[in-house]
Amino acid sequence: MTIDDIDDAAAATAFRRLIRHLQHRTDAQNVDLMGLAGFCRNCLSDWVGEAAGGALDKEAAREAVYGMPYAQWKAGQPAATPEQLARMDASVAKNRA
Repeated sequence: MTIDDIDDAAAATAFRRLIRHLQHRTDAQNVDLMGLAGFCRNCLSDWVGEAAGGALDKEAAREAVYGMPYAQWKAGQPAATPEQLARMDASVAKNRA
């Protein structure tokens, strides 16, 4: 079985659960997600916007993923440390490999 074999309704339910989990875990910073997995909430909102085929603008997609306006989310986040930024850069480089 591959991810493409999963019914779209089941995949959508799992995706929504992931988004709600990330909305709950505001302590999981985007820079840490990027440093570990090479993607973050911004990536997810970009993917949602792309999948919507232009029906959502960037801000609407971000608000759907963050559960609040992006500016509000960003205002509540601490600044990234140099170590976090280095991990993120190394991880993102793997996306291009």
